[in-house]
Amino acid sequence: MKAEREIDRTRLKNLWSAEVERFRQDRPKSGKAWQEASANMPDGVPMLWMAKWPGPWPVFVESALGSHFTDLDGIDHVDFCLGDTGAMAGHAPAASVAALSAQLSKGSTFMLPTEDGAVAAQLLEERFGLPSWQFTLSATDANRSAIRYARQVTGRPKIAVHDYCYHGTVDETFANLDGAGRVVSRRGNIGAPVALDQTTAVVKFNDLDDLERVLSTGEIAAFLIEPALTNIGIVLPDPDYHRGVRELCTRYGTLLIIDETHTFCAGPGGMTKAENLEPDFLVIGKSIGGGVPAAAFGMTDGLARRIRESIELEDIDVGGVGGTLAGNALSLAGIRATLSKVLTPEAFGRMIERSVEWTAGVQSAIDDFGAPWQVTRLGARAEYSFRSTAPRDGAEAAAADDFELQQYLHLHALNRGILMTPFHNMALMCPETSPADVETHSTAFRDAVADLFG
Repeated sequence: MKAEREIDRTRLKNLWSAEVERFRQDRPKSGKAWQEASANMPDGVPMLWMAKWPGPWPVFVESALGSHFTDLDGIDHVDFCLGDTGAMAGHAPAASVAALSAQLSKGSTFMLPTEDGAVAAQLLEERFGLPSWQFTLSATDANRSAIRYARQVTGRPKIAVHDYCYHGTVDETFANLDGAGRVVSRRGNIGAPVALDQTTAVVKFNDLDDLERVLSTGEIAAFLIEPALTNIGIVLPDPDYHRGVRELCTRYGTLLIIDETHTFCAGPGGMTKAENLEPDFLVIGKSIGGGVPAAAFGMTDGLARRIRESIELEDIDVGGVGGTLAGNALSLAGIRATLSKVLTPEAFGRMIERSVEWTAGVQSAIDDFGAPWQVTRLGARAEYSFRSTAPRDGAEAAAADDFELQQYLHLHALNRGILMTPFHNMALMCPETSPADVETHSTAFRDAVADLFG
């Protein structure tokens, strides 16, 4: 067996230093903006996680359109991050902007319905198959609502999630399995309110025996899943995994919540439509609003009736589901326009073609230089990882992480006008992503791999 090539850490350190110096020379205006912002924002950013971008300071955006953005220093970038799916429709898509502008001029939030809500719900039913929908501002909000409703109608205390899952900032989902198989708080969980084993059971992805062990306790209200893991590297399901998940949830009376927020990239109806999945709840967020905060969760008719019959009208506004701005008119206008005119089946066809090209470019460089890495694609999204075979669960994906190497590759790309999804080696295509955009990445990635292994 051919030995895998290893990274020369001294070379990596020297390459990193050269890229940092290039960044400093090229982006003085972003540096100045960052210094000024630091007076009133910790680390000079509106959310602390933005400080994790590689380089001595974050890039400040001046404007964006389609698959590109320009920073304060006038540098044009191909954007494969796309707001970590929030801008999967592309930046400032014309149809969404027109609808949002028209609604904004008429008012944005009323705590009353508009006609766009019913149309948006119909469009979501066409995409994902579930007939009954509610609207929130984020997938986190939608997941929290689905979890609360699941507990309400089942009378059960816990939820189950996959090891190394990601479902926004839902408290119950920041759980992992330790080496002894115990449920513990995930590393970096900020201000955890309770021990995670009180609220959550954790199962390995692609492990139906593990899932049955957990569900057979009879205490699991809902199994909240992404149909493919995406926030620890892309981990795809085994061929029969989802059929087994559905069978086990039905057998043990556990509601199945499928979070399609990232896996929507698989096609117009996400993996749910592509693989004929049958969730009880479905969550979709970020991308459907055309750039404004918007999300939704759908459910079966039977589940919708169970929920409604379990709640007294007097208490419907104070039960912990929904915020004042949830279902606002602006978000609903954005959803209607984005689903009907931007993220269309035709657009997905183009996006997936570009993703196939991106994956081929990465694979070519990996093969030519013998890098011990692999690349996985899911529809319009693809990602490479620092292992020679595709991972089957979150722990395998996590074990391949190399933060130092990842930071270098991100900074190398950024210095060549390419933005990747933060803290992952992942690229997402939008309707405006062009073959030339993909080629820009393929060329830069090949150069980076050559510098490391050549």
